[in-house]
Amino acid sequence: MNTTALSFVVVAAVVHAAWNLAAKRIQSGGTQFVWLYYTVSAVALLPVTAVLLVVEPQRPQWSWLLAAAGTSVLHVAYGIVLQRGYRVGDLSVVYPVARGTGPLLSVLAAVLVLGERPGWLGLLGAFLVITGVLVISTGRRGAAAHDPAAAKARRAGIFYGVLTGAVIAGYTLWDAHSVTGIGMPPIVYLGLGTLIQSGVLLPSARTGRAEVTRLWRDQRREVLIVGLLSPIAYILVLFALTMAPVSLVAPARELSIVLGGLAAWLVLGERDAVRRLAGSVIVLSGIAAIAAA
Repeated sequence: MNTTALSFVVVAAVVHAAWNLAAKRIQSGGTQFVWLYYTVSAVALLPVTAVLLVVEPQRPQWSWLLAAAGTSVLHVAYGIVLQRGYRVGDLSVVYPVARGTGPLLSVLAAVLVLGERPGWLGLLGAFLVITGVLVISTGRRGAAAHDPAAAKARRAGIFYGVLTGAVIAGYTLWDAHSVTGIGMPPIVYLGLGTLIQSGVLLPSARTGRAEVTRLWRDQRREVLIVGLLSPIAYILVLFALTMAPVSLVAPARELSIVLGGLAAWLVLGERDAVRRLAGSVIVLSGIAAIAAA
């Protein structure tokens, strides 16, 4: 993979893990929280997007609006499903399952539908990344394995993780098409997308106005962290997609799983550190293979 593209993906993975840790700290809010952080993202990106629309040598096209609307629908679904998963399951289950399912489906679609050929080393790297994710997210958890409530939470976490991963695959492929096939500038693309996302969720935010007020008062720091870091992480990914095929970028992003697993252990006190570290080593091996592809 192109060194610059890989560098973007690595930095994006660090930022992505950081904002997901902040999102996990939100135990209520759901759609209202998602609206708040999408709105923070939209406000932060608005001036940059407006300037780029004026100075970009490429004239804005109607297809850009359609592309932004498409990614908005998928990202709204992603935000809601992910936050629901964090409310019912552990970060160390939901996050790696979601991040592993997404690239698996993305790579399959890129090879079977888009006709990409990442080579045997790239495919091996993708396989190792996905294997590492499974190691991190599966296995018995000691006494918790016999606790019906813990088992139920684990099953719910896996379900929402898989569902989130399917949405990730959808927006990854859509976004790759938008910034490469259509040629839409990545920052303009994300800026328009966040504006539409905020608008789509506005009715829900107005209905839950009391919850929005409470979240902004009590957990403003987490809202700002997610709202500012999530677009930074994804802008880097969008630029990487303009330099390397989606079948390599999607699995390489999963370095964030290693960081998320460690954060779940060290910061949130979740268990099974040995298994997480073993899975992390496998994920890193896969990323190394992708980098050499």
